[in-house]
Amino acid sequence: MPTTDEDIIRDLLHRYTAAVRPPASIATEVAARQRYKDRRRVVSIAATGAALGAAAGVIAVVPWHSSPPRPVATGKSPSRAPAVVSKLVSLAAFIQASSGPLPGNASLIISTQTIGGKQMEVLYNLYTDSGAYYVSDTKQGLKAAVEQHANLDNGTDARQVAVARDAATGDLPAARMRMANVTPNDLGLGLSPAARKKIWDAARVQADQILKEKGANFTVPVNPPTGKVLRSDVDNLVWMDSVDALTEGGGSPLVRAGVLRLLSTISGLTVVNSTTDGRSTLTLTAGPEVFGGTGKNVVVINAKTGMPISSWTGDLPPGTHGQPTPPSMTTFQVSRVTVANIESGKF
Repeated sequence: MPTTDEDIIRDLLHRYTAAVRPPASIATEVAARQRYKDRRRVVSIAATGAALGAAAGVIAVVPWHSSPPRPVATGKSPSRAPAVVSKLVSLAAFIQASSGPLPGNASLIISTQTIGGKQMEVLYNLYTDSGAYYVSDTKQGLKAAVEQHANLDNGTDARQVAVARDAATGDLPAARMRMANVTPNDLGLGLSPAARKKIWDAARVQADQILKEKGANFTVPVNPPTGKVLRSDVDNLVWMDSVDALTEGGGSPLVRAGVLRLLSTISGLTVVNSTTDGRSTLTLTAGPEVFGGTGKNVVVINAKTGMPISSWTGDLPPGTHGQPTPPSMTTFQVSRVTVANIESGKF
């Protein structure tokens, strides 16, 4: 149950899909998934009113990815669109042109998360091409999850990957809207002004009632966001869902290409050439514009393949008790595997 203004707004105005309830025998895997897949996005209604943000003590809620990557910049100063568009779209085209047949039938992503410089956990995430998702904090646990058919995907992961794959060659504006709508929201994207207002009003009534019950001294803006605020909200949703897709289906060249094309549509994004552990990389920074004015998310990818290497989140507002919020980092190892080999422990 939400206990703070921030929690209330996030809970009300971004309708997350229902939690999956797999067998109790994989409770550890469920807990691991919930920690890793905790999506914290800008709340669209909060981002539309400065008074609301001041009252809540925070306007933006940034993603749960994990201390900062240390890429060495080798290019010029960070470039914004259209340079960003050109760089990312060019890499997407190169990935598609240079990719051969896709081996295996699943992507294995080993993610290592640290918060405040302290290692929190290592997770073994298996995303099958058929849409199933398995996770554990041990190899043996992942093997058991596959054997038990303990699929934790509630549909969100599969939709993210599917939209990214389609975006590799499909209509980009349409793909952008589809990716934003993977996350249930009250923006009414693609609908008429009247339909958007109806959706917004329903959410506002619910939000105002609960905020009143909680003693909050602010109300939700009357009208849904438009202009730069709306673009920022959509950019946030596209960024979050696209990065999720990259770290879920990143073993597929089409998924990586689609993600890069989608990211090229984000106005608050900077891209620099960099070197990470001797490898040529690109450092993608989604700045405060993408997160309602506070925080940033830095994702480092391989400059030739688009494979995700790390994701860092920092510059966060204080927590609910005024304590500093430490930066977090997740590093990724992506490989293509077969489900049969996972079941037999050969990985």
